[in-house]
Amino acid sequence: MSIISTSSSVSSFIKSRVSHRTGLSTSTSLKVSSLSSSRTCCPCASVSFKSKVRSMAELVEDKKSVNKNTRADVELSLDSEDDNKFNGGHSRTFLDAQTEQELLSGINKEIDAGKLPLSVAAGLEELYKSYRNAVVQSGNPRADEITLTNMAATFDRILWDVEDPFTFSSYHKAIREPFDYYVFGQNYIRPLINFRKSYVGNISVFGDMEDKLRQGHNVILISNHQTEADPAVIALLLEKTSPHIAENVTYIAGDRVVADPLCKPFSMGRNLICVYSKKHMNDIPELAEMKRRANTRSLKEMAMLLRSGSQIIWIAPSGGRDRPDPSTGEWFPAPFDDSSVDNIRRLADHSGVPRHIYPLTLMCHDIMPPPPQVEKEIGEKRVISFHGVGLSVAPEINFNEIASMHENPEEVKVEFSRALYNSVTEQYNVLKSAILENQGLKASISSVSLSQPWQ
Repeated sequence: MSIISTSSSVSSFIKSRVSHRTGLSTSTSLKVSSLSSSRTCCPCASVSFKSKVRSMAELVEDKKSVNKNTRADVELSLDSEDDNKFNGGHSRTFLDAQTEQELLSGINKEIDAGKLPLSVAAGLEELYKSYRNAVVQSGNPRADEITLTNMAATFDRILWDVEDPFTFSSYHKAIREPFDYYVFGQNYIRPLINFRKSYVGNISVFGDMEDKLRQGHNVILISNHQTEADPAVIALLLEKTSPHIAENVTYIAGDRVVADPLCKPFSMGRNLICVYSKKHMNDIPELAEMKRRANTRSLKEMAMLLRSGSQIIWIAPSGGRDRPDPSTGEWFPAPFDDSSVDNIRRLADHSGVPRHIYPLTLMCHDIMPPPPQVEKEIGEKRVISFHGVGLSVAPEINFNEIASMHENPEEVKVEFSRALYNSVTEQYNVLKSAILENQGLKASISSVSLSQPWQ
């Protein structure tokens, strides 16, 4: 996931003072609603900031995430989704599979029926085996059942999208009904996390964020980015203590996670602002201008969202996932693009709503590492493992304090980005000591207090 980093485009956009568009009043429910593929959302301008504060102050009791990891629960959720589609020809090959052999043979069955393209089918058996091995590695006595249940649902969702491709709008709201794609994604990643060796840093800061959101303020998370599973990792580690944050983060998402057939069903369960990463802007030169125009639309959507208040937005200003050092194999947060950090800061400042910017750190590369190098082609190989993960956040970093120490605006931009990156790196090193070096809670330092809130 990434955010575009063209300062001039943001400057001209801010100066244009894009008018508000009506069409969707911002919901304060902890359960985000479904959105059709053809519908573009924007916050309603008629909702005043004060009313937003009042409505957020009246948040309903946080609902707990439901773990639908039984075959019956998945069948019920899928069967109730749209009987008309099943009657209209959607295959139940994967849902009806009772064994691994039946599930995998269903791939060839759907190829022969002309419903599953070879380009999509090629990675399914490999994905199944990698996922099965990871779940078995966990030692869970229900590993076979969990694997079959989750992979049957995954294959079915992939086939469903092949039959009726979903198109993401610039601003996509998580689809929670009639099929709950959020819970689907949570249940897929949950068995891959070794919670006994997972940690959250500075859990109290997440509580401070929720207070700010209830006041109608915006929260911006400046983060590193490790895997396609980052949103699920964040939500799983926070679901017991901060379920509102877990379910309501809006992620700045690159085009690959909304275009790859094996990734799309999981992206459908997240709130997204969809952009084209600058790393892939010129992969196909004749499409570069179209991508720039699409990014401008996404900027407008993000501005509208921020003006509505009570938003929590995650961005990775590195423009892509972290990669290991090719010479040492050591993982580290990829450097931030200063302009990307400045872009989101200025958009938030021009929203007219108080904003707070926090450095957030993720460590989860082992459960689903990206390819060693950035690839142009969509359809990367998925390697999946069972492993401990980490999430940490530091107190917000005050832009005005940094600005007061420098006269040159360019220096301010660089120093603010550097302060955020240094904090992310410090937190990453603590998580690394806790997880990879087996120090556990003893890896805590004065600025990063680790805990396991699910214990």
